[in-house]
Amino acid sequence: MSNTRKLLLPTPEEDAAIARGIASDPDTYELNTAEFKRLRQVGRPRLAHPKVAVTIRYDRDVIEAFKRSGPGWQTRMNAALRHALEAGCLRDRQAPQEPPHTKTA
Repeated sequence: MSNTRKLLLPTPEEDAAIARGIASDPDTYELNTAEFKRLRQVGRPRLAHPKVAVTIRYDRDVIEAFKRSGPGWQTRMNAALRHALEAGCLRDRQAPQEPPHTKTA
């Protein structure tokens, strides 16, 4: 079973009933094209450098420690990673390196 939401559009009959309701309501009206163009976007302004959504795995104790610090833990985690980046703790790698292998007996 899919958890994705599906948009259910009104049937032509339902759409006509909605339009009749709007037309009969003295407190509302449909915007004409010129009025619609003058509307401005509401909500958060677009960021100059938007965040990127990723899926990543961290050790449980690391996530729990950040979560215990309260709301805003993801922002603090981003700040900690940025601090490591700016402190030079990370370096560019030309090619991926093989992880160390452990020998088993």
